[in-house]
Amino acid sequence: MEHDASKILHVLAGATLGCAVFAGMIIGWYLVVRPPLDTRVKGLLVLGLGVFPIGVAIGGNLVGFERSKENRFCGSCHVMKPFVRSTGPNIEAIASYHSRNRAFGRESCYTCHSDYGLFGTLTTKIGGLRHLWIYYTRDWPARRGGAPPRPIHLYRPMQTATCMQCHSTTLPHFIAEPEHAALLDDLRAGTVFCAVEGCHGPAHLGVPSRERR
Repeated sequence: MEHDASKILHVLAGATLGCAVFAGMIIGWYLVVRPPLDTRVKGLLVLGLGVFPIGVAIGGNLVGFERSKENRFCGSCHVMKPFVRSTGPNIEAIASYHSRNRAFGRESCYTCHSDYGLFGTLTTKIGGLRHLWIYYTRDWPARRGGAPPRPIHLYRPMQTATCMQCHSTTLPHFIAEPEHAALLDDLRAGTVFCAVEGCHGPAHLGVPSRERR
């Protein structure tokens, strides 16, 4: 399934590039040749100025949304590299366990940190842009002025409901665990979180971070 999705993205990226090339060729041809605006030329201009650019916009956004869900995209920002490294195969941490899960290993960062719901992808991307904005307008100028780097933290606490998207609290084997049974009501109410010391956490190991709870 993961291979099929990657193949579809490659095809979509190629189609997007093709639309951009055709649009550029039509516009370039018109600017150089300057033909009379007959029906044929108008039809070509509709393609070059309308249809193909719209295809580029739609295809580019779709490819961008999907590619930005991948772990390697998260690791392209240097301050995120330690977090992505902690998803490696030889690390005993929740992030690593989930990244080895073939169901969403390539997108484990997004899967755990996305906001579920009707507008989940959109709200997650907006939240990511907020992180970038604060880093470049507050943290980066402060560091250039000699201030020590501020520990990275989540602006909103991780929710137990995120874990519950995959780990149901109604399954017999879940309830059979004494620790789960003792905290069952709190888990379902979301007043305790799974990835903390003493339970299943922390989610990442060996990274200078603090998470608001």
